[in-house]
Amino acid sequence: MNMKKKIILTAATVFVLTIISAWFFIFYKPTHFKRDVADEKGIVTTAKEIVKEFQSNEAASNAKYVNKAVEISGEVLEAKKDQTGNTILVLKSDDALSNVFVTLKAADQIASVGSSITIKGICTGFLSDVVIIDAIFVK
Repeated sequence: MNMKKKIILTAATVFVLTIISAWFFIFYKPTHFKRDVADEKGIVTTAKEIVKEFQSNEAASNAKYVNKAVEISGEVLEAKKDQTGNTILVLKSDDALSNVFVTLKAADQIASVGSSITIKGICTGFLSDVVIIDAIFVK
C-alpha cells in the first residue's frame, strides 16, 4: 500500500470514529446515564432563597448550584403536564416573575396547588426561573 492510501484510510477511520462518538454522546448517553438524585446529598434551600441568590449574583449561584443535587422546599404555585407527559411544578418565590420550575422524574407524581412540598433534583441554571430537572419528592 502506498503512502497516499494509508493517509486516506487513516482519515476515513478517524472520521467514522468521530461520527460514532458524537452519536453516542448526543443520543445515547443523556437518556441512559441520568443521575439518581435519591442517593445524593442535596444542597438544602427554599424556593424563595434560591431565586433571591440567583437574582443577586448569578455567577456565584451558578458555581454553587448548577449540575448539583438541590433539595428545595416551597409552595406549589402551579402543577401541570407538559406536551411530552412530564409533570411540571412551579414553586413560588417572593418575585412574581421568577420562580422555581421543576420537572419531576416520575410522570405519575403530582402535587396540588397551594401545598408545601420538598423536592430534590438537579439544578440546570437560571433563565427567568430557576430550573430543576429529574426531581423526586423528599419524604
